Amino acid sequence: MNLLHELEWRGLINQVTDHEGLEKLLSEEKISLYCGFDPTADSLHIGHLLPILTLRRFQQAGHFPIALVGGATGLIGDPSGRKSERSLNEKEIVQQWSEKIKEQLSRFLDFDTAENPAKIANNYDWTRSLDVISFLRDVGKNFGLNYMLAKESVQSRIETGISFTEFSYMILQSFDFLKLYQNENCRLQIGGSDQWGNITAGLELIRKTEEEAKAFGLTLPLVTKADGTKFGKTESGAVWLDKEKTSPYEFYQFWINTDDRDVIKYLKYFTFLTKEEIEQLEKELQEAPEKRTAQKALAEEVTKLVHGEEALRQAIKISEALFSGSISELTADEIRQGFHDVPSFEYTGEAEEVSLLELLVTSGIVSSKRQAREDLTNGAIYVNGERVQDVNKVLTKEDRVEGQFTVIRRGKKKYHLIQYKS
Repeated sequence: MNLLHELEWRGLINQVTDHEGLEKLLSEEKISLYCGFDPTADSLHIGHLLPILTLRRFQQAGHFPIALVGGATGLIGDPSGRKSERSLNEKEIVQQWSEKIKEQLSRFLDFDTAENPAKIANNYDWTRSLDVISFLRDVGKNFGLNYMLAKESVQSRIETGISFTEFSYMILQSFDFLKLYQNENCRLQIGGSDQWGNITAGLELIRKTEEEAKAFGLTLPLVTKADGTKFGKTESGAVWLDKEKTSPYEFYQFWINTDDRDVIKYLKYFTFLTKEEIEQLEKELQEAPEKRTAQKALAEEVTKLVHGEEALRQAIKISEALFSGSISELTADEIRQGFHDVPSFEYTGEAEEVSLLELLVTSGIVSSKRQAREDLTNGAIYVNGERVQDVNKVLTKEDRVEGQFTVIRRGKKKYHLIQYKS
């Protein structure tokens, strides 16, 4: 199937300005297209994955993707999908975040291929020297106030309030499309469904500025979850692409816990598995949902794509160790990933040996020595995965993983992490 047909099969097309015209263009030419990413944090999150991977799909089909970092628009703030005004960030902070986002984008797009290399652009490059008079005369005059007020991103904020700063965001993004059209012959902008108004405004600016111009816009669907909760959020917050903010193990766990009702949709959205492979996984899901084969495939494919083969191997190892209780097989780094959100206690004593019974009490794992003795006698205490029933057990350096951690489990699932000061 051709590229647009594949995008349709995967459910990746929400709206397109001229489906027939775009399909004809893609069949006749290899085009440049872009998607913008504003640096509103020091990392992208999984909500950005859909447009990033769509750029990658276009590149695999022979086209030329441009990942636009919003060094300028990030200083303004996009009102789309927002109920209130964004807080403005300092210029230096936005520049730092822009550099981090550039690095993240380079993991997914091929900038070195000789045939159709991807490009990184920053809209700060063409806006920093633009004076306000030129901007208002040459760009702003192309936008009617009624036209702008009719856009959903503005309409939704009229009652709660929108500043002139955010109101002008649409013009700045439209100017991006025009500059990329002029400089890179960029013919297509893609974005999330909330970007439809900004994208069509850009097309209107190109139409008014360039003679016989033909450009297109395509939006992707809003990613939803069947249970009604927000996609990309966990109890601990957003799922980030930066491994320092969301570890590969946490990332893997997010995907493997996907609801049966969502997993096939996400396989289509976020992986490069073929139609035949996904249909086979769908069949296995229907016949043996308890095996969670589809979820495992999803978690493995996306984790490998974002964090690499080694991080995937490590995430699977941590998952298997936690399931089996084989904690002793884990490294200190793997324990740090797998247990970062469990209750922890820092042991500050100088002694290299410590009574387990005393440690259970001082760390707050149990409420009293009597309870500690009872738990030990009943076999409810595990040290690094090994059951301990000796009330006189003394923990030594041998019980510290790489000298940094001891994992204590009480009962079946209540883990506690003992950390030792270096």
